[in-house]
Amino acid sequence: MGIFGRKNTTTESTPAPAPVNPDLAALTGEYTIDPAHSTLGFVARHAMVTNVKGKFNDFTGALHLDGGNPSASTASIDVRMDSIDTGSADRDGHLKSADFFKTDEFPEMTFRSTKAEALGGADYRITGDLTILGVTKPLTIDLEFNGSAKDPFGNERVGFEGKAEILRSEWGLTWNAALETGGFLVSDKIKLNFDISAIKKA
Repeated sequence: MGIFGRKNTTTESTPAPAPVNPDLAALTGEYTIDPAHSTLGFVARHAMVTNVKGKFNDFTGALHLDGGNPSASTASIDVRMDSIDTGSADRDGHLKSADFFKTDEFPEMTFRSTKAEALGGADYRITGDLTILGVTKPLTIDLEFNGSAKDPFGNERVGFEGKAEILRSEWGLTWNAALETGGFLVSDKIKLNFDISAIKKA
């Protein structure tokens, strides 16, 4: 989750890499995700007629950004599953139960990047391993780099917005209920959205 790109090792038979902005070289370094100013969110279709939004309130993460060789950038995130928050205590309790996340048995969800790419402009893509319920599957996230800034406390920050989609059944999240009118109560497709603010380590 960083300044992503392809290595500059092209030949006549391979496509040219996305150009690296020389101004990004100054961003190279190690970063810690700031949970107080970041959001890990999701959207599920409910009863086939409306969207239910949720987020996780307790997570940690680290980024390695390489401005000169963006494809060397990496990201890791660890999420406490019992911090799920959909605005309904009853629904959150159901999601923590054995029907869904089994948080007593599987307290964490993790993401570890395996590949990073620059798509041009401020657009990037990161691929990695997402582990839920002990099941690991690949996840690709499209990202937009929102820039960098120094905050009033002297912290150097970078920001990203990201989005992805998964089929929850691929991670063993198969609970559902049939509707009398046809279809199911909870969609298999889940939309993921990310707003990330990360602070550079001194």
